[in-house]
Amino acid sequence: MRTPVLILIALPLFGGVDFESKVRPILVGRCYACHSAATKPAGFLRVDDRTGFFRGGDSGPAVVPGKPEASLLLQRIEHADPRRRMPRESPALNAEEIATLKTWIAEGAVWPVETLTVAPAKNTAGYPQLRAKHWAFQPLQKPAPPPVANRAWPATAVDQFLLAKLEQKQLKPVGDADRLTLVRRVTYDLTGLPPTPAEVDAFLADRSPEAYAKLVDRLLASPRFGERWGRHWLDVARYGESSGPSRNIPYPHAWRYRDYVLDAVNRDVPYTGDLLPAATPAERDRLLIATGFLALGPKDVNQRFRERFQMDNVAEQIDTVTRSTVALTVSCARCHDHKFDPIPTADYYALAGIFTSTDDAAGVRNKMGGAGLDYYDPAMLLRHSAYRPNADPATLSRLESDLATAKAEWEAIRGTPEGLKIAANGRPTQQPYRLKFERLHKEWLSLTDPGTLGYAIHGVRDAKQIGDTNIRVRGEAELLGPVVPRGFLTAFAVPDAPPLNPAQSGRLELAQWLTSDRNPLTPRVVVNRIWQHLYGEGLVKTVDNFGLTGDRPSHPELLDHLASQFLADGWSIKKTVRRLVLSRSYRLASTKVPANLEVDPANRLVWRHAPRRLDAEEVRDSILLSSGRLILNPPAASPAQALSMIEMRDNGPESRAIIEQADGSLSRSVYLPLLRGVTPRALEAFDPVTQTLVTGQRDTTTVPTQALFLMNSTFVRQQSLALAGELLAHAGSDADRIRQAYRRILNRLPTPEELDRAASFVHEYAVAYRPPPPPPAVPAIAAKPAATPAASPAIPADPDNIDRTDIRPAEPEIRPAHAQAAAWMSFAQALYASAEFRFVL
Repeated sequence: MRTPVLILIALPLFGGVDFESKVRPILVGRCYACHSAATKPAGFLRVDDRTGFFRGGDSGPAVVPGKPEASLLLQRIEHADPRRRMPRESPALNAEEIATLKTWIAEGAVWPVETLTVAPAKNTAGYPQLRAKHWAFQPLQKPAPPPVANRAWPATAVDQFLLAKLEQKQLKPVGDADRLTLVRRVTYDLTGLPPTPAEVDAFLADRSPEAYAKLVDRLLASPRFGERWGRHWLDVARYGESSGPSRNIPYPHAWRYRDYVLDAVNRDVPYTGDLLPAATPAERDRLLIATGFLALGPKDVNQRFRERFQMDNVAEQIDTVTRSTVALTVSCARCHDHKFDPIPTADYYALAGIFTSTDDAAGVRNKMGGAGLDYYDPAMLLRHSAYRPNADPATLSRLESDLATAKAEWEAIRGTPEGLKIAANGRPTQQPYRLKFERLHKEWLSLTDPGTLGYAIHGVRDAKQIGDTNIRVRGEAELLGPVVPRGFLTAFAVPDAPPLNPAQSGRLELAQWLTSDRNPLTPRVVVNRIWQHLYGEGLVKTVDNFGLTGDRPSHPELLDHLASQFLADGWSIKKTVRRLVLSRSYRLASTKVPANLEVDPANRLVWRHAPRRLDAEEVRDSILLSSGRLILNPPAASPAQALSMIEMRDNGPESRAIIEQADGSLSRSVYLPLLRGVTPRALEAFDPVTQTLVTGQRDTTTVPTQALFLMNSTFVRQQSLALAGELLAHAGSDADRIRQAYRRILNRLPTPEELDRAASFVHEYAVAYRPPPPPPAVPAIAAKPAATPAASPAIPADPDNIDRTDIRPAEPEIRPAHAQAAAWMSFAQALYASAEFRFVL
C-alpha cells in the first residue's frame, strides 16, 4: 500500500497576510456555502480547492495575483448592486475582511500548495523482472518460417507456422472448403455483405488458378471493404454520436469522424492527426476530424466539478488510446500502481499531462442539473474550413441588443426572492426571463455559431496552457501529489523515442512513439486484431489486453512474423488481410474431425476454419441486399446532425425521431444514427457494440430472442414482403422463384427435397391465407388544458416541462396485398430465420 504524506509548500510572503490564519477563514465562513465541494458550486467557482480557485468559474479566474483591481472576487464582493454583490444570501463582508483579501491579493495571493509524497508500493519491486520476462514487452523478432514434413500443403509462410504446430501434436488440417463456401466466406469477411448470385456465378465460372486472388483483389478495392473494416475500428474507437451517461448530449458532427475512418481504411492510409502539416484547407479539416478518436467518448456532463470532469475525460482518453493501440489496461494505474503490469502511477500521469495539455473539443461542458443549452460550449468545437459567416448585419445587431437585454433581465432576477416567488401559473416568476434569454440565445447561435450551422468538428487541439500535471493521490482530482514530467510508458523500451516538444502537448510525440517500427506492441496488436476478424479468434485471444492478465499467443513466432511483415508493408491493413485470406489455412473447410477435437477442442491450432455468426450489421445489411432494397450510396451526414446539443431523453421526441429515421433507412448499418442509449431496433437482437469502451471483440450469443426477432420484427417482414414482390415479378415458374430466393438469401441452390417442400409450403399457405382484420380504431386522447400564461414577458412553452410519457414509436403492421404475396413473404421470412442464413462457414 502507498502511504501519502501531506506537505505544504508556501511561496515566500511579501507582506504579513497568512493564508491559513487570515484568508481561509473568510472563504470558509462567507463563501463555502455556495462555492465548495459540499455544494453545487455556483458559477462553477470553487474556493475550497486551490486549483479550482485559480482556474475560476464561468467568468474566469477569481483573482489576478498582484492586481486587486482586476480580481473578480473583489469586484463581486464590493458590487454596488445588492443583487449582484456576493455573498448573495448573507450579510456583506465588513471592511476588515475586504481589506485582508485586498492585501492578500496585492501580495501575490499566496495559497500554500498541498502536495503529497507517496512511498513506493511493494508490488513495484517486481516491475524490472516483468519488463524483462513478459512476452509482449520483448522486442519484435523476424522468425523464419519453420520446416514442415508435409511441404506440399502450405501455400504461404503463414501456413508453415500453423502446420508446424499441428505436426508437433500429430494433427492434420481438414480439407479445403468448396468454392461456393469460400466465395460466401471471403465476401462476408471483407465486405460484410453476401455475394450476389451474379458474383457467385462469375467466380464459379472462372477456373483459372488466379480466380480466387482476383476475387480477393476485387473485394479489397471495393468501397464496401472500408465500410466493413472501418466498422471494426469504430468498435475499438467506442464511436458514438452522443455523450451517453447521465445527460445524453448529441454529437451532431460525429459522422465526420465515421466517414473519415471509412475513407482512411479504403485508402489504406496510416494514423494521422492535427499536429501534422496540411497543404490545403481540406487536408487540414481531415487532420482535425481524425482527432475525433479522442473527443467522441462518453462524458458525464452532469459532473459537479470541473477538475473531476477533466480528469475523468483524461482517464477515458488514456484508456481508449492504450487499450486500442498497445492493448494494456493503463487506466488501472490512475489510483495506484498497476497490480499486475509494470505500469506505475507516475507513468499514468506522464500520459495524463499530455491530455491535460489538450483541449477536448467535443463541444460539451459539465454542469450538475443543467438544462437547455447549459451543456453546450461552442468555443470547445473545431471549425470546419467551409464555414462562412453570412448573417445579415442589421438583423444580427438587433438580435445581439435584444439578447444582451434579456440576459441582463435574467441575471437581475435569477435566484432572488422575487424571482423564486411562485407566479399565478404555479411556476417561479423568474422562469419566463430564463426562457426568453434561452430562446434569443438559441436564435443568435443559429446565425453565428459554426456548430449550429453544421460547420463544426468534434476533435481536440493543443490547450493554451501546456505543462506537466500532478499525480492525483488515490485518483482524486483535487488531491495533488508530485508533478510528473510528460512522457510515455516504461513497461517496454522504444529505442530512439522522440523527446517531447515543451511548447506542445506531446500528442505528436506520443503518436510517433506508438507507431514507431521499434514499438514491440502496436504492430502485434494490429495484426492480432486482423487475425481475429478473419479466423474468429486472435492468436492472442484477449485482443484488448496483452498484459499479465491477458492471454499468451498460441503462435508467438507467427504473431511476430505477421507484425514484421506489417511494418515492411508500410502498416498496410489491406496487404495483411490479403496475405491471410490467400493462405491455405484461411481456405480450410469447417468440418469437425473427432480425433482433432479430442486434442484441440477450441481449434487453437487452426486445423479447421471456425464458423461464425453474422454480426448485427451483417444480418440487417444482408436482409436488405437480398430483398433488393439496400442503398449502397453513402448517405449525406447523419440524422443526428439535425439535433441541438441539449439533453436528449431516452423516452423523448428526439430519441423517437432518431429511431424512426433508423427504422426507415435503407443504407448500410454503418451509416445508421448511433447515439448512445438509442440503438436502432434492427440491430438490437444481435449483440451490437456497447459504444462505451474499447471493444476489440464483440459478444456473440445465440439466444431465442434472435429467432423471435427474425420471425416477428416489422423490419424482417417488410423486407420479406419486398423480396416476395420481386419474386412474383419474375416471369418463371414457382420452382424458379424458389431457386432465386435460395440464391439471394442463402447463396446456394436448394436441394430437390428443399425445392419440393418449399413449393408445397407456398401453395398450402396461399390456399389457407385469410387477411387479418383491420386494426381497431385508436380512441382520441383529450388535449391537456393550456397553462395560464405568465404576465411578463411573453415567452414560448418551457422545454423542460414537456410531457415525458413519449415512448418509442410503434412498429407499423405489414399487410400483404393478396394471398400469393403473403405466401412468398412467409417463405422468404422462413429462410431469413434459418440458422444457415445467420452463420458463415
